[in-house]
Formats: sequence, structure tokens, C-alpha cells
Amino acid sequence: MGLLDGKVAIITGAGGGLGRCHALLLAKEGAAVVVNDLGGSRDGKGGSSSMADQVVKEIQAAGGQAVANYDSVATVAGGENICKTAIDAFGKVDILVNNAGILRDMTLIKTDEASWDIVVQVHLKGTYCVTRPVFTHMKERGQGGVIVNTSSTSGLIGNFGQCNYGAAKAGIAGFTRCLALEGKKYGIRVWGLAPVAVTRLTEDLPGMGSDQVKEALGPDKVSPAVLYMVSDLSKDKTGKFLFAGGTKVAELKIVASEGVKNPKGVTAQDIAAAEDKVFLPDVPFNMMG
Repeated sequence: MGLLDGKVAIITGAGGGLGRCHALLLAKEGAAVVVNDLGGSRDGKGGSSSMADQVVKEIQAAGGQAVANYDSVATVAGGENICKTAIDAFGKVDILVNNAGILRDMTLIKTDEASWDIVVQVHLKGTYCVTRPVFTHMKERGQGGVIVNTSSTSGLIGNFGQCNYGAAKAGIAGFTRCLALEGKKYGIRVWGLAPVAVTRLTEDLPGMGSDQVKEALGPDKVSPAVLYMVSDLSKDKTGKFLFAGGTKVAELKIVASEGVKNPKGVTAQDIAAAEDKVFLPDVPFNMMG
């Protein structure tokens, strides 16, 4: 018995890297999987059916069920067709993992409008485009469901040279929190995922190129967290964010300090005098330990 027997999952950007690992693991646990991938380059150019087709073959060779879809997540029509592919092939959608993404990393001064727009379109708008028809289907079907949106520590914490990517990922975080509230009355659980892994998208980022790091941060090490989120192991949880990578999984939360109060209204001088209460200690987030 698998954790996902009888479930149907859509995974976007599943032709390689994190998405491929998610698809293989969820299929191994019994889910029928729609493997979506446009098959483009890491910066969003071009397209090919070969990447999605190869993952489908891997799943089928292992005895699982899967179909491919090649639509772009960045259009409403594409998102609707991704959902339709699952319903046509398997009759329903129980799980959505929004994973598709691209990178065009550069400092803000070097970021032209096109490089800003396409990153936001694929990540943030793409999450909306696929989620809306799937959420609507789950609501109308009345059997609940689980949606996992891939955010990033770049959006939640920050990373040099990723203003476009970080802004999109922060937007996904806000989208996730709001949708989790909307989904509660329908039994639709919504999660945020902040992964770290060496993939085609990240292998040339600073500190990611060594064989030791590639082994430690393999994308397969993130997928068990996704399996936990979409299975009944976490059936009482929604609206939460998990960091996952290497040997670590941890919840990420926005927290508030004790702060300063003044019945007459807080002044700038009050804030300066109570900085130890207003500000939290700067403790770097250790992704590896």
C-alpha cells in the first residue's frame, strides 16, 4: 500500500530536477501523475516534449501511471489545459504541485523589463493560472485536495542578484497564505515549499558547483517533504511553509518581536530607545545544519 493509492497528481515543471523527483516519488507511492513540462531552457526559451515524455516512460517502466502535458503554465489557457489533461486521463485531481520555474538572475540595475516580466509571469502568474482551475475542480468535486506552491528562501529571506525571482517567490508566499484560508471550508489544504537543491536551474550559482554539494543537495532529498505535505500524514495541517533540502526540513514562519508601546502614540525616539525590543537578533538561517 502506498501513501497515495488512488490519488491523481499534477506536477508542473516535472521534466527534470525537483519536479521529476517529485513525480517519481508520488508515482511510486501510488499516485497517477500528470507530468507537465514545456521543455524549454532554464531561462524560459524554446520548448520540447522530450523531457516530460522521458519522465512518463520512467514512471511507466516502474509500474506506475502517468501522462505527459506540454502546456506553458504562464497562460490561463495553458493552466486550464493542464487541469483538463488530468481529468481526461484519470477523472479527477487530488494533488497539485506548482513547481515550474525559470531563472534570469542579475542585479536590479541590469534587469530589463523583459527579464522582470517573464520571471514573474512563469512563477507567480503561472501559479495562479494552474491553481485556479484545479482549485475550482476540487471545490466542485467536494472531496478536498492538496496544493503545494513552490516558493523560495530568495523570496522569504533574500538572495543577491534575484530581485525578479525573489519578488515572484514572495508573491507566491502571499498567494499561498491567502488561498489556504479560502480552502479551509472546502477541505483543500495549501502548502508553501522553499526547497534548496542542485538542479539545472541552480548548478552554476555560487557554491553549488562542487561534486560534494551536488551530492548533498540532490533534488531527490526534497521530494519526501512534498510527499508528507500531500499525503494524509499531514491531513490536519494547512497554510504552512516548509524549507527542505539536503538533510534538513524545517518550518519557516513570519514572527514578530516584543515591540514597543506608548499609550500616547509611539514616537521615533521611543523606537530608537527600545531597539532591543523592536528588533529581533540577526541569526543567519543555516540551510545545511
